[in-house]
Amino acid sequence: MMMKMYPLVFEPILKERIWGGNKLKSVLNKKSVNETTGESWELSAVSGDVSVVGNGFYKGMSLTSLLEQFPEEILGKEVYKRFGSEFPLLFKFLDAKEDLSIQVHPNDELAKQRHNSFGKTEMWYVMQADENAKLIIGFKNDSSKEEYLSHLENKKLVSILDEIPVKKGDVFFLETGTVHAIGAGTLIAEIQQTSDITYRLYDFERKDANGNLRELHVDLALDAINYKKTNARKEYSLKSNESVSIVDCPYFTTNVIVLEGEINKGNSGDSFLVYMCTEGSFSVNINEENFDFKKGDTVLIPASISDFQLVGKANLLEITIS
Repeated sequence: MMMKMYPLVFEPILKERIWGGNKLKSVLNKKSVNETTGESWELSAVSGDVSVVGNGFYKGMSLTSLLEQFPEEILGKEVYKRFGSEFPLLFKFLDAKEDLSIQVHPNDELAKQRHNSFGKTEMWYVMQADENAKLIIGFKNDSSKEEYLSHLENKKLVSILDEIPVKKGDVFFLETGTVHAIGAGTLIAEIQQTSDITYRLYDFERKDANGNLRELHVDLALDAINYKKTNARKEYSLKSNESVSIVDCPYFTTNVIVLEGEINKGNSGDSFLVYMCTEGSFSVNINEENFDFKKGDTVLIPASISDFQLVGKANLLEITIS
């Protein structure tokens, strides 16, 4: 059975968080009815949170069902060889009205052993940042398990972590094991392995709506943490109508595109492409048929679409697996 080829968008899966705000609604036009919406899962195959197609012929079909029918057509030849019919990445927008907890993610080996899951390598693209907004990424200096535990027990963990001021357009690549936290006042596009495994280290003594402290995972995190100082920031220079590489790792490759007019794109069929629109609006033109998208949209281009054009005025994140 031949798949009808067209760019796919999915219904956002909105997540209420104690640290969330209203920018997903006010800035990205997500259909939130609450003031504490922290995450919009744009494209997910995480069990219990599987995306559903929101447009076209396959509207209403789940991503997993689609992949069962058309694994190679959507994923691509090489991605299908590597992952089978599992969708290997998770795409999100996050709005942090307040600081997130300080956390860490395990690598593939630990995640497989403990949770039968992928690890969680991820990257952040800062779409908007309030004045004085910061991220926590890694340690200020090389640390140790003993120093970390001492500061954690004395509620002084933040003092040995690296707080980084951020602005719109900043990019950070977080390898597994990197202690991190998204700070208040940031709107972020996040690209990561398909995993929801997070070890929470410290949550600033916050309580949830029921007056309870959120669960911490101090013991699980000890062997997952990289205690060395890291440099997660990625430097790059924008070029009109060119794909500029910002992250290239074994799990995903991400480019940024300043679209001003039209770009011809080709695909070898080895991997799907995803476009996250962070500014403006654009169209995908396939055989003179136009599909229109806007800021806040996340678009999956199946691998079997070999040639298309991007048309419009927009800032795009372009993600593939190479």
